[in-house]
Amino acid sequence: MTTQTSEPDLSLTQGDITKAQVDAIVNAANSELIGGGGVDGAIRRAGGDEIEQACGEIRRREGGCPTGKAVITPGGNLHAKYVIHTVGPVWEGGNSGEPELLASCYQESLRLAADNSIQSIAFPSISTGIYGYPIEKAAVVALTAVKDFIKENNVAPKKIQFVLFDEATHKHYMDALSAVFLKSETTH
Repeated sequence: MTTQTSEPDLSLTQGDITKAQVDAIVNAANSELIGGGGVDGAIRRAGGDEIEQACGEIRRREGGCPTGKAVITPGGNLHAKYVIHTVGPVWEGGNSGEPELLASCYQESLRLAADNSIQSIAFPSISTGIYGYPIEKAAVVALTAVKDFIKENNVAPKKIQFVLFDEATHKHYMDALSAVFLKSETTH
């Protein structure tokens, strides 16, 4: 199931992000850029050694990737030419800067995409797995961050896709899409 808006071409799809037909996919990474489980593990398994080697280079050069920031590597064996690795916050109740850090993940990923002339990008639901961020809250933060980036920057990927792993996550993002984009479009 896919839902779209006119902003610029934003869609929500339930599926496997490693199969996304886009220029770049976003990986929910850890700050050490060492392979983990969930989305990170799936992307690394599908992408192969080139991603591992590039992450190793970034670790040696920069020490990893701080929470809320993003780095870019080749896509290896994926259809996507690039993987943008971003580190989401661990949920601690919402009063430790989690919303701002999560929004930064999406905006920093979009900034890297724009800087690298990436025309299409796919995001997972960042921080909602083992990091424990409640999906209904994360979805609103994610879609608001994307909407704000598009509004504030004249350069953004033409196609922005959220590829969501399961039906429950997809539903939460559909609800957030309605709250963040569709209702605000009808009030203007």
